[in-house]
Order: sequence, then structure tokens, then C-alpha cells
Amino acid sequence: MDGNERLRYTGLLPKKMEPGEPLEIYVDRRTWSTVFTSCRLRDLFTWQLLKAIAMGQALSMLICGTAVTCQYLAERKVETPMLQSFLNYTLLFLTYTIMLACRKGDENILQIIKTKWWKYLLLGLADVEANYTVVKAYQFTTMTSIQLLDCFVIPVLMVLSWIFLKTRYRAVHYVAVGVCLLGVGAMVGADLLAGRDQGSTSYVLLGDGLVLISAALYAVSNVCQEYTVKNLSRTEFLGMVGLFGTIISGIQLAVLEPKAIAVIKWDWSVVLLFAIYALCMFGLYTFMPVVMKMTSATAVNLSLLTADLFSLFCGLFLFHYTFSGLYILSLVVITVGFVMFNAVPTFTHAPTDDPSEEGLENPSDDEAVRDKATLELPSENDEQEEGGAENECMEIQWSQSEQTTPTADKSTRL
Repeated sequence: MDGNERLRYTGLLPKKMEPGEPLEIYVDRRTWSTVFTSCRLRDLFTWQLLKAIAMGQALSMLICGTAVTCQYLAERKVETPMLQSFLNYTLLFLTYTIMLACRKGDENILQIIKTKWWKYLLLGLADVEANYTVVKAYQFTTMTSIQLLDCFVIPVLMVLSWIFLKTRYRAVHYVAVGVCLLGVGAMVGADLLAGRDQGSTSYVLLGDGLVLISAALYAVSNVCQEYTVKNLSRTEFLGMVGLFGTIISGIQLAVLEPKAIAVIKWDWSVVLLFAIYALCMFGLYTFMPVVMKMTSATAVNLSLLTADLFSLFCGLFLFHYTFSGLYILSLVVITVGFVMFNAVPTFTHAPTDDPSEEGLENPSDDEAVRDKATLELPSENDEQEEGGAENECMEIQWSQSEQTTPTADKSTRL
């Protein structure tokens, strides 16, 4: 039998062949490398991944909007970070907290406050202070230090996700994080070469410490956010953050910034800048849970690394920054790292069942099934008896340690 004849017997026929009916065989002449590459690319760039990339960059653009408005406010000698945060939390309160108040049953805001008020109080405190400390750090350290140390949020997120969310990462995820951090390094290098190392250097250690504290608080807030949006609801998270964030930021605003607000020269441009900042922050808080539910808190923060790049691109036109090719390289490297991180899904470590009564530590599924299985066989007397005698069946119960004595059962179980 030659090679052509062998093809007729190794394939799966789509229908029953009649004698003498010709068999048509389609031969794919593409090389194996071409087939493998096309399949891998099609499997890699799924619609889910492309949507996550697009929405992640949309979040980065919203952060870019807040950075640009902060730059314009700083040029007008307006330094009120707590007032800006208070406006954002107020919008969340007016939108999502009122939505929770209109719900009935266990999803009502009163029921949530009765059972979980202290959890959301700590969450709101962490979120408010994370926003405040990172803005305050600009008064003591440089922008380069902030850009580098702010990446500390990613390893903290991975550790907290490992401990509390039981998320398990593969080697490719750690490599992807390293690739993204290389992209950040290229961006910082471009800033140093351009001589744009803005910020104060009066208390560098204090400023760097504030950045690290902010990154840790952001990590805590994001892990709580991921758990809430994946297990409870996005409205509950935003509503409770809006409630406690408004209270906490309002108290800090009254204590820390009454003099700064009094010296503001109010005009339509300042009001417009405050409104744009509040709307960008509101959009960031609204859509971040959506992306986080699709991916994870770590993946979202990896995508947000491009926010500084978008701010620099805007600065090329608005503040006459000097362009550098390292900016494009940084954007490409960060995007590649984000794709690598999301190409291989993470998995959650499921808790093991309790040991069985026989004292086994980790019984497998097959053993558990075998423990409960019963094997029923006809008795030997049934094979020897003739006539209409009633059939008997033997029931043999298997356990992990011993086999019980066969007992006769009058019922016929098949």
C-alpha cells in the first residue's frame, strides 16, 4: 500500500461511503510555521484582550487629563489637592451612593452600613490618603523619583493578590512586569536627557517615603476594589467609597486647606479646570472597576503606566516639551508587557477539602469517588439455581483502608 492509498484509511469519513464512490482529499500546502503563527496570533489577540487594551489606555488618557489640569492650576498658584479629591468623591456620592439608597433588601445602603461599615471606612481612608500623599510628594521630591517609585504599587499588588485573593502567577507574568518596568525606565531616561526633572529637592527622603506610602495605599484600595467588583457589585464599591470618601476628604479639607482656598483668584478658567479635573477623576473611578472585572488589579495598573507618556505627549503641544524617541520606545515596551501579562491567564488557588474520616490528608477526587462507590455482582448461587428463583445481588463496598464482607441484598440493582 503506497502513501496515497494510506490516506484513504487514516482519515475520519464525514459520511458512510458507497462502493466505488471517489474520495476527495483537500491538501493544505501551507508550511507548519505559517499555520502555527496564524493560530497563535489569532489565539493571542482575542477580542477580550483588545478591548482590555483599549479601555486601559482610555483610563490612562483620563489620568492624563487630570495631570494637565493640575499643571494649569499650578501655573495659577492653585494648590488644593484635597479640594480636588473632595469634588470627585462628591460626584461619586451624588451618583452611586444615592443609587444604593434606592435599592431594597440586602443591597440597600443601610444594610451594607450595618454589616460592613468599618471595612468601607478603612477602604475610603486608604483611597483618600493615597490620592493626597502622592500629590503632597511633589513638594519634597522630583518627578523622576515619583515616576520610578510609583511603580512600587505593582509588586505590592501582586503580593496582596497572592495572599488575599489567592491569585497564582506564572513565570510569564513576572517577565511581563519586568518588561513594563523597563518601559518606565526608558521614559524616565528620556526625561533626564531632556533636562526635565521637575519638582522640589528640599526633603527628598520625605518625598520618596510619601510616594511609597501612596503606592502601598493604592495597592490596598485596588485589591479591595477587585474583590468587591468580582464578588459583590461595582455600584456597591463606588457608592461606599463615595460616601466615606466624601466624609473623610471633607474633614481634611476643612482642617488643611481653608487658607489655600481663600487665596484662589476665582474666574471662569479656574472653575473650568476644577470641573474638568473632577469629571476626569469621576470617569476614572467609574470605568476602572469595569476593566478590573475583565482583567485584574495588577493588569490595570500595568496599563496605567502609559499615563505619564500621554501627559508628556500633551506637554509637547501645550507646554513645549522636547520630543524624544525614547517616549515611543517606552510606549511600545509597556504595551508589549501588558499583552504578555494578559496573554496567559492567572489562576486562583482553590482551597482543599477537609480530610476524610479515615484520616487521609489530601484525598483525590478519584479516591473520594471510590470511597462512595458500590459494586454489585450477582451471587454464585444465582448461576447454579434453575427456575424462577429470585435473583440475588452482592453488594461490595470499597473503602480506602479495607474491603467489607460481601452481604446479600434481595433488591435487584443494575
